[in-house]
Amino acid sequence: MTGRRLSAAVLAVLGSAAAAGLAITGPASAAGTASAAGTAAATPARAASTTSTATSGSAASTAYNPGTGFWSGTDSNYIDVPGPAPYSQPVIGGSYGGYLGMIGNWAHWQGCGGVVVWSKSDANRARANFETYHLGVGVGDYWFMAGPGVDPHYNGTTTEASAWGAAQAAETLNLIGRQSPAPNYPVIIMDIELPGNAPAYTPASDNGWNSVYTSPCSGVVKSEGVPATVDRADYSGFANYLVTHSGYKVGVYSAPSIWSQIFGTGAPSRISSTWEWTYEPFTSSLADPPSGWCLSGTSTCAQFFGGMTSSSKYALMWQWSGGGGSYNGVGDFDQINGARTP
Repeated sequence: MTGRRLSAAVLAVLGSAAAAGLAITGPASAAGTASAAGTAAATPARAASTTSTATSGSAASTAYNPGTGFWSGTDSNYIDVPGPAPYSQPVIGGSYGGYLGMIGNWAHWQGCGGVVVWSKSDANRARANFETYHLGVGVGDYWFMAGPGVDPHYNGTTTEASAWGAAQAAETLNLIGRQSPAPNYPVIIMDIELPGNAPAYTPASDNGWNSVYTSPCSGVVKSEGVPATVDRADYSGFANYLVTHSGYKVGVYSAPSIWSQIFGTGAPSRISSTWEWTYEPFTSSLADPPSGWCLSGTSTCAQFFGGMTSSSKYALMWQWSGGGGSYNGVGDFDQINGARTP
């Protein structure tokens, strides 16, 4: 996710990525960068500039320990996950603990050409580790979420914003219903971010969270400012629809700095029972991978949002490198709390 974050030179090598198993839909000629804000889908698919410390699954199983109850995984663009099975986490070693990919992009859904980033290869390896070797959390999905300002029926009301969120959840479930195999991971993530100038992903630099556009695909701002209560109604519409129409849990990907820009710091910003995936702080170095919620040997620790901290039962994942503009030469790396996975 990008809010991530879209890292620089996004999709510069679409052709090689596709050959490696990355499924991308949308205009292959589009390329864009995002602000240091962060997309769960933003890191360019490039060949790794470093090599894994483990050359086989068995060697990797003891090369790196992310901490009791935790798994180390990846998301979005293709990364060369070392084998043979059981598979190991790229570069840092240890068991490959899971993969999260973009099930859909609001811009693609609305016909704006937004890319949908999914690595079939990485998903297959995460699934094999989970189902065959009982390692990690398997495969999960996230939806690149639209704010109220790109709703073609925007009228400034919470009722319409809630309906817009519900429509996105309905499309997410529609796509999951056609996904084979279905995701192992029980949490479906809303990717809520301010991607900046990222035309390959979205025509709206804020995804419609803070501005109202003349149409979903125009990229032209009609008016500035979306009330936090209206933004929250969009979020709640998605969440309520998902839980009432499926057995999945609701998750959200964002970061403290982005969350407050969208939802403020008052009541609309507070969430208490949504599973969280954060991307702050982040680093471009893979030298000190996390143990628990902190980078090994440092005081740099995951920061959650919406009133939650790392001690909350809903603090679930941390994209500690590869997002927020922290391009590390490989891809997106995630710390996953397997003990809290619902």
